Amino acid sequence: MSEIFCLELSILLWIAHVLAQAFAARSEFGDDYLMGARDESRSPKDVAVGRATRALHNYVENYAPFIAADLALIATGHSGGWGATIWILARIAYLPVYLMGIAKVRTGIWAVSVLGLLMMLGRLMGA
Repeated sequence: MSEIFCLELSILLWIAHVLAQAFAARSEFGDDYLMGARDESRSPKDVAVGRATRALHNYVENYAPFIAADLALIATGHSGGWGATIWILARIAYLPVYLMGIAKVRTGIWAVSVLGLLMMLGRLMGA
């Protein structure tokens, strides 16, 4: 997959994370709270809401380095490696595994995504 295509998929995956979290939270908090200003903070009690929220936060934490590396690869013409493809495929697998609560597999998938980032960095450094 090209770096541009991986970037496009990453946006769709971000939307998937947001929707998964919103749908999970809807059943616990209701539409009025979710569509309101959320002035009062509520902690999720449902396992699914907590997992979806943590998965979204993890994606956002890992998204900035991916975007930076991906855009740098595109801008410098160092594209064509496997790093972006590995990152996006691992991140696609990460969401359902996290939602199902498969802890050790989830951590392994996260590690694979970090490997993808390191591969992208290596291409930027000319390796």
